[in-house]
Amino acid sequence: MPQTRENSKSKRPLIMGRRDQAARETLGRIGRAALLATTAIPTVAIVFIIVFIAGEALPFFSSLSRTAEFFLSATWTPSNEADPHFGALSIFYGTAMVTVGSCAIAVPLGIVAAVCLSEIVNPKAAQCFKPVVELLAAIPSVAYGFFAMIVLAPLLQNRGGAILCALTLVFGSAAGFILSMPLSDFAERKIFKSDRAGRRKILSGLILATFVAASAVAAAKVANVEISSGTNALNASAILAIMALPTIVSISQDALNSVGRDMREGALALGATRFESIFKVVLPCAKSGIAVAVILGLMRVVGETMVVWMASGNSLKIPEPFYNYLEPVRTLTATIAGEMGEADQSTGSARYHALFAMSFC
Repeated sequence: MPQTRENSKSKRPLIMGRRDQAARETLGRIGRAALLATTAIPTVAIVFIIVFIAGEALPFFSSLSRTAEFFLSATWTPSNEADPHFGALSIFYGTAMVTVGSCAIAVPLGIVAAVCLSEIVNPKAAQCFKPVVELLAAIPSVAYGFFAMIVLAPLLQNRGGAILCALTLVFGSAAGFILSMPLSDFAERKIFKSDRAGRRKILSGLILATFVAASAVAAAKVANVEISSGTNALNASAILAIMALPTIVSISQDALNSVGRDMREGALALGATRFESIFKVVLPCAKSGIAVAVILGLMRVVGETMVVWMASGNSLKIPEPFYNYLEPVRTLTATIAGEMGEADQSTGSARYHALFAMSFC
C-alpha cells in the first residue's frame, strides 16, 4: 500500500491544467484589482479635495481688481460690510517668515542629530534616544501652543535680550565647529592646491575662532534688545521647529542607516577620515532620503494651525523692518481657522470664498 500511494503521487501531472491555470489567473487579477483600488482611494480623495477647494475659490478670483488686491495689498478687513478689503499680502508674508525661520532651525539641527545618532553615538544609546525623539511627534499641537504662550512668550518679553545673547553664542559656536572642518578642507584642496594635515588644522582653528568672535560681537549687539510682545514670529518659528524635528530626524536617520556598510568601509580603506567618510560618502548617498525628510518637515510646518494661532501674535501687518522676527505676524492657517466660523457659508459670501482662495494658494 505505501508503494501504491507513492506511485500515485509520482504520477500526478507536473504541468498545470487549463482549469487550474484559469483559476490562478483570475485570482491574480482580483488581487491586483484590489491592490489598485486600495492605492487609488487616497489619490481620489486628494483629487476631490483639490477640486472642491478650487471650486469654492474660483468665484473670488472672478474679479481682476479683487485678485490684484488679494496678492498686492496688506489691508485685510473682510468684516467691514460697507467697504470690505481682502488684501492678504501681510498674511502670505507672515506665513513665509515663520516657515523660513522654523526650517532654518529644524533642518540643520535635524540632519546633525540624525548624523550623530547614525554615525557617531553608540548604537545602544541611539536606540534609546530615537524613541524619545519620535515621542515628540505624539504631543498634541495645542500643548505646544500652550507652552509657547504660557512659558516662552513671558520669557521672551521679560528676558529677551539675555535669551537672544545666549542663543547667538551657542548656535554661532556650534556652526563654527561644524563648518570649520569642511571649510578648511575646501580651502586646502581648492585654494592652496595641496593636502597638508597641519595647515588644515590651523585653518580649521582660524575658522572656528572667526565664528566664535563673530558670535560674540552679534551677542553683544542683541544683549540689550527689548521685545514688546512675546508672541511673535520667533516664538512661533522655534515651536514649529521643535515639532518638525522628529520627522526630520527619524527619516534622515533611516536614510543614513540604509547606506551600505561597504561604502563606509571603502572610504576608510582609501584613507578618508571618519568625518570625510560621513560628509563625502554617506551624506551624498542618503541625500534623496534626507530631501524627503526635509520636505515632510516643511509640510508639517506649513500646515500647522494651533501653534501659530497661539504663538505668532496674529498681527495683520508686515514687520518693520521686514526681517524683524521679534514682531507679531499672522499666517494663512491661523486666518482660515479664526475666520471660517464667521464667514457666511450658506450664501457663499466674498469672505467665505476668500478663505478658500487662501487654502487654494
